[in-house]
Amino acid sequence: MENEDNLSDEFRVHVAVPSKPNPILKKLIVFKVYKRRWFILFVLCLLNCSNSMLWLTFAPVADQSAQFMGVTLDQINWLSIIYMVVAIPLSFGTTWMLDTLGLRITLVLGSWLNMLGAVLRFVGVLGRLVSAAKFPVVMGGQTLCALAQPLVIFTPTKLTALWFPEHQRATANMIASMSNPLGILVASIFSPMIVGTTNNIPSLLFIYAVPAVIICFLATVGIRDSAPPTPPSASAESSNSEPFLEGIKLLLRNKAYMILLLCFGSGIAVFTCFSTLLEQIMCVRGYPNDFAGLCGGLFVVFGIVGAGFLGLYVDKTKKFIEATKVNMSLSALACIAFSVVSQMWNQGIALAVVCSLFGFFGFSIYPVAMELSVECSYPVGEATSAGLIFISGQIQSVIYILLLQGLTKPMADSPFSTCSAGGDAALSWRVPVLVMAGLCSAFTCCFVIFFHTEYRRLDAEAQASGEKPTLTTCDSMPNSDDPPDSNNKPNSDDKPKLTTQDQKEEQASG
Repeated sequence: MENEDNLSDEFRVHVAVPSKPNPILKKLIVFKVYKRRWFILFVLCLLNCSNSMLWLTFAPVADQSAQFMGVTLDQINWLSIIYMVVAIPLSFGTTWMLDTLGLRITLVLGSWLNMLGAVLRFVGVLGRLVSAAKFPVVMGGQTLCALAQPLVIFTPTKLTALWFPEHQRATANMIASMSNPLGILVASIFSPMIVGTTNNIPSLLFIYAVPAVIICFLATVGIRDSAPPTPPSASAESSNSEPFLEGIKLLLRNKAYMILLLCFGSGIAVFTCFSTLLEQIMCVRGYPNDFAGLCGGLFVVFGIVGAGFLGLYVDKTKKFIEATKVNMSLSALACIAFSVVSQMWNQGIALAVVCSLFGFFGFSIYPVAMELSVECSYPVGEATSAGLIFISGQIQSVIYILLLQGLTKPMADSPFSTCSAGGDAALSWRVPVLVMAGLCSAFTCCFVIFFHTEYRRLDAEAQASGEKPTLTTCDSMPNSDDPPDSNNKPNSDDKPKLTTQDQKEEQASG
C-alpha cells in the first residue's frame, strides 16, 4: 500500500455508493488517480504523432519520391491511400482487442507495427536493393504502419476512461487526439525541407524511423498495466461491462448513437476530402502549391488551438451536446464560405482566414464527439463506441472522395491555373465544393435537430456517489414541471418504501 501511494496523486475521493439490496447501507469506495497516467498519455501522443507522420511522409514530396523509386504519382498516392484501405476491415478487430485484451497489449502491438514499418521503409530505399524492389518494400513497410493506425487512433477514449478522473477526461482525450493532426503538420513542413532533392529520400525515411524506434522502446518498457490498481471513477470499474458482440447490438439499437455515427462520420469525411483535395481545388484558381500548403497548415494549427479551448471548457461544464452542436454549425458555415471563396481569384487573405476558421471550429469537435459517443452509449466499451464512428468516417470518406472527383469537369479555358496536369485540361471544382458544403450542412442540421441523449456515464457516476444526476436531454424527457429524478416519476413526494428490517436499522442508526 505504501508503494502504491507513492505512484498516485496526493488526494483521494471517498464515495458512498448505495447498496442495491438495501438503500440504507452504504459501501465506502476509494477512487485514486496515478501520476503514471501522464506518462501513458505522453507515449500515446508520441505514437499517434509518429504514425501520422509516416502516413503522409511522401505526400508533400510526391514528385521527388516517384522519381527516386521509378514509379508513377498514382503509385505514390497509394502509399497514403493504403492507410484508409487497411483501417476499414481492421477497425473491428481493434475495438475487440481494446475491450477484451486491454490497453497495454494494444498499445505495445501498435508501437511495434509502427516501428517495424518505419524501419522496413528505410531498408527499402537503401542502395543495395535493385530499383524494381524499392517500391514494393516501401509499400510493405507502409502497410505495417497502416496496420498500427487503428490500434493507436482508437485508444484515447479507452485511456481516459480507465486512467483519468471525470474532470480530466475531455482534456486528456483532446491532447491524445490532436497529436494526430500535429504529426500531419510536421510531415507537411519537414518532408520538403529534408528532401530538397531526390537523393535525400533515404535521409527522410531514416529521420522518421528514429522516433518510431524510441517510442516502441518507451511503450514496451514503460507501460506495465492496462488499468490502474484502483479506478479513478465509478464508470472505470465497469469499463468492460458489456461483451464485444453484445455491445455492437446495443449500439445498433441506440437511436442517439446511430445519429452521431452517421452525422459525425460525415463530418470526418468532409475533413478528409478537404485535406486530400485542397491543393487540387486551389491551383485551378491560380493559387500556388506553397500557399495551399500554408492554408493546410493554418487549418491544422487553428484546429489544435480550438480543440484545446473546447476541451477545457467541456471538462468544466460537461456541456458535450451544446458544444458539439454549436461547433458543428459554425464549421458548416465555414465550409460554405470555403466553397464560395475558393472559386474566386486573388482572395488569398480571405481564403486563409476561412481555412483557419474551418479548422478552429471543425477540428475541435473530434475529441468532444468521441467523449459524447461514450456518454450516449455507456456501458458499452469505449473502444467499440468510438471505433465504429471512426469506421463510419473512413467509409464515408471513400464515398465522398469518389463522388467529388466524379463531379469535376474539364475547363475549356484556365489561364490562371497553376496545376501540373501534364497535357490534360484543368478540372473545375465549382460543383464538387458546393456539393461538399451541402453534405456538411445537411448532416449538421440532422444532428442539431434530431440528436438528444442522456449523459449515461456521468449519470451513473453521480448516482454511485449519491449525488443529483446531471441535467441532460433525452428522447423521453419528463414534463418541465416534474423533478429531474432518475426514475422520471411525476410525483416528487414518492419515496422508496422501506422494509420492516430497513426501518429498524434506520431507527437504530438514528
